[in-house]
Amino acid sequence: MKNILVVVIIIAVIVSVFLMLGASGGMVVVKEGNLKKLPLEIKLGHFQDSDCGMVIDDLSFASQVVSPSGKTYFFHDHGGMAKWLKDKEFENDAKIWVMSVDTKKYIDAKKAYYSSNDETPMGYGFGAYENKQDGFIDFDEMQLKMLRGETMNNPLIRKKLQGNN
Repeated sequence: MKNILVVVIIIAVIVSVFLMLGASGGMVVVKEGNLKKLPLEIKLGHFQDSDCGMVIDDLSFASQVVSPSGKTYFFHDHGGMAKWLKDKEFENDAKIWVMSVDTKKYIDAKKAYYSSNDETPMGYGFGAYENKQDGFIDFDEMQLKMLRGETMNNPLIRKKLQGNN
């Protein structure tokens, strides 16, 4: 009987903590109701990456995926977003926004150009740009490289991209 009481008290404490976090406007992982499918304002330190759960504290490599139902998912590294998106049933119908390194605004991820050697939060290296430069790749190639592990986190790829081969 004593053990059951201890378990009930622990569960009550855990539920209370979650309720307090929700009531205090805790971290945002997914936001619903974005039926216009526009990029939402990310408040630094209050949004979490929908894939890895890390707090978004810099918008330089932020991206947002809006599902057909209006759910918006947030990411702090384009590579993580591309990998996360691959197994979602709405992958082809999602609206994807990426923060452009060169123009400092959200742009359509499918129209962006991607570098392969930027210093990104997760170290994948894919920075999004509105203006094309030599060596940049499109979204599909970026996603393919991400899925193959051809990122700056791979020592062989890093060495090749940095010209030390």
